[in-house]
Amino acid sequence: MYLGAVMDWCSRRVLSWRLSNTLEADFYVAALEEALACYGRLDIFNTDQGSQFTSLAFTGLLQREGIQISMDGRGAWRDNVFIERLWWSLKYECVYINDFEDRTSLRKGLAAWIDFYNSERPHFALDQRTPDEAYFGELKEAA
Repeated sequence: MYLGAVMDWCSRRVLSWRLSNTLEADFYVAALEEALACYGRLDIFNTDQGSQFTSLAFTGLLQREGIQISMDGRGAWRDNVFIERLWWSLKYECVYINDFEDRTSLRKGLAAWIDFYNSERPHFALDQRTPDEAYFGELKEAA
């Protein structure tokens, strides 16, 4: 299974995510569309150079929305370190310690962990705030 997520880099909040059994671009496009519908237009969107992110469907959506496209350097995992850290945490705190029997149980487990990550898990880099506290606090301060 493949997991795609849209994350706000400043707050580390997972804005949307999708699970798929293929690496086709459509599930990444769906995650991006959900994030845009729920949270509004983004200024910049950063990805790696995977084919799903360089596809016309994905880049076309970003361009139609007037979102600047930022892609990591080839083989430069540090360029996307926040999402890579999310994947590491999710694997070790959720996936590897649970025996998900099927796609449905995996989806439910991921949903519960991502909710925990956003709303309960404090982050050192966020002064021990949760991603929700950082994200929604920043929105209140900007208003």
